Amino acid sequence: MSAVRDTLDEWRDSLLNVLPEKGPGKWILLAVLVYALIILVLAIYWSGTPDRFDPREKAAEYAATDGGEVVTGSVTTAALMGVMETLLDKPGGYIHNDRFPPGIFLDNMPNWEYGVLVQVRDMSRAMREVFSRSQSQSTEDADLAVAEPRYHFDSNSWILPSSESEYREALSYTRAYFTRLSDTDDPHAQFYARADNLRYWLSTVNTRLGSLSQRLSASVGQRRINTDLAGDTAASQSTNAPGEVVVKTPWNEIDDVFFEARGTTWALIHFLKAVEVDFADVLRKKNALVSLQQIIRELEGSQEQLWSPVILNGTGFGLFANHSLVMASYISRANAAIIDLRDLLLQG
Repeated sequence: MSAVRDTLDEWRDSLLNVLPEKGPGKWILLAVLVYALIILVLAIYWSGTPDRFDPREKAAEYAATDGGEVVTGSVTTAALMGVMETLLDKPGGYIHNDRFPPGIFLDNMPNWEYGVLVQVRDMSRAMREVFSRSQSQSTEDADLAVAEPRYHFDSNSWILPSSESEYREALSYTRAYFTRLSDTDDPHAQFYARADNLRYWLSTVNTRLGSLSQRLSASVGQRRINTDLAGDTAASQSTNAPGEVVVKTPWNEIDDVFFEARGTTWALIHFLKAVEVDFADVLRKKNALVSLQQIIRELEGSQEQLWSPVILNGTGFGLFANHSLVMASYISRANAAIIDLRDLLLQG
């Protein structure tokens, strides 16, 4: 303890030697240094990825509060609410639209938040369009019809109205749907756990992960053959494109794509675990439960602790690591498994 105390005393003396001896400048400089230190500590604290939660426990918690029961669809709805609540209530709150320090200086966490938000939007759309409706001609749920567009509100809006206020309003309507769903005496709120409904949502997840995988892989730059019209001899496109294209993510956006992918996979883990519960009978009938569990395991690998202080961008077989390619590997394997899962759900 004495050695630590001596070291702190030395740092204090060194700081005092830097400060002016007289005049208000001493106190102004000291205040600036203290403010900068507080901002630095907050920035580090706010940049931590939130812990994951169990969607089944969330559903039981919400149902107990509302005096209802956990029914088909409760876990998926609870996962949607839990993910959005985490986004809004984590340390620092929602900082994607911040205009003041330290949020305005942060880069990685806002991109992580955007990845989560995209998955929330996709799930809310699936719940409004298919999960809560028995067929294409049926009436959509009133609460979900109001909640879904609010989840799609501008993520950068700072005030009048702020993004957070719109998202919290969307949460309140989603909670109203959950409350009616968990009330076994109310037949108007429904959740239909069918194979075709699950395939609808998985199709959206498929395209999201495919895009992220390509953007992550482009961190090192690639020359790709243009396959836009492959497989259809009668296909055409608006303007001519070269037969070979160079795809490369700008160096200053590599970490942005990486953390957006981390946020996407973080949210997807919760949604897939919820689907595992609500669509359990369908998955067992299609012999697809193991396939879903393998997808979850691949995505959990993308959430491993990041030990490097920066996102490294070494070449594929170079001396230094390339974190984007590692992330792309996990996402690509999960995406391939999702394609197989969709095929299984299509079979009788």
